[in-house]
Amino acid sequence: MSSEEIVIDVRNLSKRYEVYNSPRDRLKQLVLPRLHLAANRAGMTLGVSKQRRPPSYFREFWALQDVSLQVRRGETFGIIGRNGSGKSTLLQILAGTLAPTSGEANIRGRIAALLELGSGFSPEFTGRENVFLNGRILGLSQKEIEARYDQIVAFADIGEFIEQPVKTYSSGMFVRLAFAVQAHIDASIVIIDEALAVGDVFFRQKCYARLQQLRDAGAAILLVSHSMPDIEQYCERALLLDHGQVRFIGPASEAAKHYYLLHQAASRRDLVRSHEPMPGKVSCPATAAIDRPPHQAFIDLTGKSQVSNGQARCVSVALCNADGEPCNSFRQGDWAVFYYEFELAEEIGIPVCGVTITNERGIIVHGKNSLQYSRDPISKTANDLPTRVICRHKIRLDIAPGEYTFQVGLASTDEVTWKYRGSISHYNLEGRVMRLCHVPQVGCFSIGLASEHGVDVLRHHGVANLDGAMELLVE
Repeated sequence: MSSEEIVIDVRNLSKRYEVYNSPRDRLKQLVLPRLHLAANRAGMTLGVSKQRRPPSYFREFWALQDVSLQVRRGETFGIIGRNGSGKSTLLQILAGTLAPTSGEANIRGRIAALLELGSGFSPEFTGRENVFLNGRILGLSQKEIEARYDQIVAFADIGEFIEQPVKTYSSGMFVRLAFAVQAHIDASIVIIDEALAVGDVFFRQKCYARLQQLRDAGAAILLVSHSMPDIEQYCERALLLDHGQVRFIGPASEAAKHYYLLHQAASRRDLVRSHEPMPGKVSCPATAAIDRPPHQAFIDLTGKSQVSNGQARCVSVALCNADGEPCNSFRQGDWAVFYYEFELAEEIGIPVCGVTITNERGIIVHGKNSLQYSRDPISKTANDLPTRVICRHKIRLDIAPGEYTFQVGLASTDEVTWKYRGSISHYNLEGRVMRLCHVPQVGCFSIGLASEHGVDVLRHHGVANLDGAMELLVE
């Protein structure tokens, strides 16, 4: 990436805080080291060579340690991590409201920081007055605010309340106006910290459309979110922070998988079950081997990223049509067969396999795993531990024409969870599944128009073809 394209250049950034157990310790730290310094100076004057080190009454907390990243013009960059990982500290340093302890953050351009919407608003002022006040705080001139005022008011869409004091606004109206001001300062860098998780669906759609306009105009967008689907959909790359340190920086889809794996170690022993027979054990009848596709159908996995906790790795992936032939070009409504194998390093419990399909805009159009199918896993092993999981996954591609990528993954759960999965809510089920290995963007394929009687036809508009029925009456 050329230096002209880089708008955020962070190098070896660290931030240290001093944590005190009580206000008394803070006062001691303020006064006593100075007394020790004075005593040492006095000792040097009297010829005393031994110097005492001043006491310390605090412990160090490093919110960030040696963080480096670069963001280019027009890029949407994600920042993810658990609570307390250092995300907010990093954003505050980038926004200029916090100074680093060491390292540097070079920013090229005007920043719009959607961290605390409305932080520059006066509750006694009207909406109109706050637009001009906040605009000036954000660096716009009076003429620039006047030129943008009508657009800001139209975007906020709060009607006559624009002339009322902000203290009379609902929380939704307040957020609308605050976002409208920030979104129209023509910033070259937009920083968003969960700010779009508010408002109704129509307002959120408007916000994302505005962000797309800013990105198309060359603005860089930093998106902080705990929603991994949002990170995968809107970001090209992402940074994963953990306890102030960089755990991963790279493609957003891969960063999301690292995020899921980050805190699974503690629950690992609860999900892995012994291969010894136990009451209620899932029946896994023996069966003939799953038909293996021809070697031409297999994708070269050399250089493909795999996000794994070490218990499994993907060894092969193939894509075929309904006849078992190698294929990466389909028509609407065709069946695709995804074949994938994972090699196991140890017993994993009940395997959970799945495929996720994503369109060229980063939208996940389909994702389904074996928990959502009714069939139990099948097994050829008897007394031996399993060493491989093989899945043949058939999906009807009744989706819009276009280019798609897909990823495959392996997870596991315990036998009791699998047996009673139909009576466990999705949110509880999520916590009982351990992600083992994912291969992001392992392959791609295209969808063309459907063919009916030799004629190319469009079956539906939009991402997916939903089942339905229609009645039409003309009187």
